[in-house]
Amino acid sequence: QVFPSQDPLDRADFNAVEYINTLFPTEQSLANIDEVVNKIRLKIRRLDDNIRTVVRGQTNVGQDGRQALEEAQKAIQQLFGKIKDIKDKAEKSEQMVKEITRDIKQLDHAKRHLTTSITTLNHLHMLAGGVDSLEAMTRRRQYGEVANLLQGVVNVLEHFNKYMGIPQIRQLSERVKAAQNELGQQILADFEEAFPSQGTKRPGGPSNVLRDACLVANVLDPRIKQEIIKKFIKQHLSEYLVLFQENQDVAWLDKIDRRYAWIKRQLVDYEEKYGRMFPQEWCMTERIAVEFCHVTRTELAKIMRTRAKEIEVKLLLFAIQRTTNFEGLLAKRFSGCTLADGTVKKPEVPPPSTNPFLEDETGTETDEIVIEKSDTDKPKKPKVPDNPFHGIVSKCFEPHLYVYIESQDKNLGELIDRFVADFKAQGPPKPNVDEGGAVLPSCADLFVYYKKCMVQCSQLSTGEPMIALTTIFQKYLREYAWKILSGNLPKTTSSSGGLTITSLLKEKEGSEVAKFTLEELCLICSILSTAEYCLATTQQLEEKLKEKVDASLVERINLTGEMDTFSIVISNSIQLLVQDLDAACDPALTAMSKMQWQNVEHVGDQSPYVTSVILHIKQNVPIIRDNLASTRKYFTQFCIKFANSFIPKFINHLFKCKPISMVGAEQLLLDTHSLKMVLLDLPSIGSQVVRKAPASYTKIVVKGMTRAEMILKVVMAPHEPPVVFVDNYIKLLADCSTDTFQKILDMKGLKRSEQSSMLDLFRQRLPAPPSGTENTGSLSLSAPTPEQESSRIRKLEKLIKKRL
Repeated sequence: QVFPSQDPLDRADFNAVEYINTLFPTEQSLANIDEVVNKIRLKIRRLDDNIRTVVRGQTNVGQDGRQALEEAQKAIQQLFGKIKDIKDKAEKSEQMVKEITRDIKQLDHAKRHLTTSITTLNHLHMLAGGVDSLEAMTRRRQYGEVANLLQGVVNVLEHFNKYMGIPQIRQLSERVKAAQNELGQQILADFEEAFPSQGTKRPGGPSNVLRDACLVANVLDPRIKQEIIKKFIKQHLSEYLVLFQENQDVAWLDKIDRRYAWIKRQLVDYEEKYGRMFPQEWCMTERIAVEFCHVTRTELAKIMRTRAKEIEVKLLLFAIQRTTNFEGLLAKRFSGCTLADGTVKKPEVPPPSTNPFLEDETGTETDEIVIEKSDTDKPKKPKVPDNPFHGIVSKCFEPHLYVYIESQDKNLGELIDRFVADFKAQGPPKPNVDEGGAVLPSCADLFVYYKKCMVQCSQLSTGEPMIALTTIFQKYLREYAWKILSGNLPKTTSSSGGLTITSLLKEKEGSEVAKFTLEELCLICSILSTAEYCLATTQQLEEKLKEKVDASLVERINLTGEMDTFSIVISNSIQLLVQDLDAACDPALTAMSKMQWQNVEHVGDQSPYVTSVILHIKQNVPIIRDNLASTRKYFTQFCIKFANSFIPKFINHLFKCKPISMVGAEQLLLDTHSLKMVLLDLPSIGSQVVRKAPASYTKIVVKGMTRAEMILKVVMAPHEPPVVFVDNYIKLLADCSTDTFQKILDMKGLKRSEQSSMLDLFRQRLPAPPSGTENTGSLSLSAPTPEQESSRIRKLEKLIKKRL
């Protein structure tokens, strides 16, 4: 580390063998061995010389070090002596400076005390003179001069707070307090004289004395100012209380405009006569308007409680509309600074929302609620309410909004009844394959009306009435789901009776009519699309209601039950479509199970029953797919449910095909493969645009139909020797059920004695069940099936007859 070197000899992991190999990599290089040895010897001699020189150079190092240490100690002693001398001289200098500045400090303290004494005497002179002048001006009612003088006296008096123990200072402070009290009482008396509480006549205009008195009131106790404001506003609104008494005709809601017209005139009159009398910061115009609102709210609440039975919806909405318009006018005219006392809470700014249901509420009420993906990509910010006067009067209408809620309940009930009547009169929607499954128009009308009610109610109140309206929404969403959607789903009826096997085998294309007509299929798809629209829009409606309602009531908004109802309608619609196609295929499967498969002599094209199944699939699936073009996920669900229903049914009918010959099994295997390919192509069958089937659907079809193919392959396998047959069955089907194995033996047409030995061998060859599932496996093996139970009963009946 001290002397970096690239020489291999200096490396810590030096290896002599490797070093020699690098010097002599080949046999030919050994010819230079003498030259290499000479170089190494020369290097050794140089190293010896260097070591010798270094050792000799260190001979006198110890003596030189001791000499250097002694010289350093002497230098330190000299330095210490010099520092001590400097410290002594500094202490002498500091003592000399203190003696020089002692007199200067005394002069500074004397100057400071003298300045403080002179300032205090000046303040005392000003205070004494100010108090005398203040008392004199108060007696002469010179309020203009008193306003400035009083403020100065109060400021000067603050300097004497620490001298209140001196009797003279305390006496002056008491005189100032007495002058303030006298001024307060005198100003209140002047205002009482100028604006008497009793009497109808007002002075012609403002007084300069009262204007100056207001300036003085700003300096006095705030209670004086509040008393002046209170008395003036009370006197100013006294006429209003007389004109709009509860027993007056103009006091009722139908003439509520006159109340607001009266206050507008009064505010204009105040601005002309008294606008300059009160200071600008008192906001007297706003205070008059706010007090008018409080009085109006109290009076309206009182009269509405008395005449509650006379309140109608139109009258209530008229009064609320005029009131909210007036509150909006106040918001434009005033800032709301006088509302800081908490009488009316300012609306809180709601958090940003990404609700796609959000629309501009100022638009037309007939706008439909559009559900688009782009709305979620570009969330709109909700409106921030900026009216501090919102609810200052209209709050009194909230207890009576039940009239509005009951009216909406009645209107929605009539709307649902009209939807039912229109559907019965117009019938189901006409099939229109080009446009896909159309959403019922009544659905959009319902949600447009919901939006109108929600916006209107949120303008009236964001409290309990919104919760009541939500309950009404929930009620009629459920009614719409059951009466309009579920109530109009086609009913399933059995229509396959009377068909013979011969007719099924000889049927031609289009000879059999499907269970549901084309119109009924389109109706089911239309109801499914409508339910999906309702489901998505109900979710957005819930989010919008939560934005509109107060934060404390958000948790009470829950439309999950209604969304579940629409999900049930969707599920029922899909199940109807599956049942229809499934039932249409039943006769063909029945024909398959009743054919004499042991008599089939050669393998040909697909059997007639396969052609029949494919015919029904080609008839129904394109119609369903085109009508569910806007809801691809539900079409996929239909395909999956049909596959889950058809494949097990096909396998059950396959077990009924017994006995089967080798050729018959080959024909069935060919038919099974044909059905498998048709099912794999089911989502895009009959379509010009070929789409790859969903992986989830493909997996179900492949798994189910592969099992059917494996069953037929087991049937085709020879049953001799039995051990090979049983092992082949377990390998191909991996089914440990003796019932399934029994069905395979029946299909092969084995005798009961052969089946019995086969079953015993099958139970012996079964793999051991995994730990924890032993009990379950034994139960599944020992539990008798309904067929076995019936055979046992038949055997018992025969035994009883023989004995009798």
